[in-house]
Amino acid sequence: MRDGTGEDRRWLRAAIELSRLSPPSPSHYAVGAVVVDRHGVPLATGYTGETDPSYHAEEAALAKLAAREDLDLVGATLYTSMEPCTARRSRPDPCTGLLLAAGVARVVLALREPLLFADCDGVATLRQGGVDVVEIGDLGDLVIEINAHLLSRCRS
Repeated sequence: MRDGTGEDRRWLRAAIELSRLSPPSPSHYAVGAVVVDRHGVPLATGYTGETDPSYHAEEAALAKLAAREDLDLVGATLYTSMEPCTARRSRPDPCTGLLLAAGVARVVLALREPLLFADCDGVATLRQGGVDVVEIGDLGDLVIEINAHLLSRCRS
């Protein structure tokens, strides 16, 4: 696990703050995501349930970029409050597959997905696909706090 740069921490905090906009639900985590190009320019944001109740944060952010045919995500970084999924019931494509297909070079996250809804191995899947994954675990407590309504079930 690496600490990331000051810029990484700033963008990851922005993703965590976005997750607070996610409609509360007993069936999904509140997650936020920010896509930043290789020059540090933000391209899109998303949060769980933003445009569709079944959309994950990463999916919502990438969907906003889909219409931009000239967009080059080579060297782009996705900041997400929680590890991108590798399995899901609500949609055909997991977020890791969407990120690999989009060509995102880096993913920075605060918390690995707890074992509540699915057995996720997003970090390993992304790394196997050539994505540089950075975990900034000391920000994970913020994500746990935002998702306390779900994560308290894991501890009981």
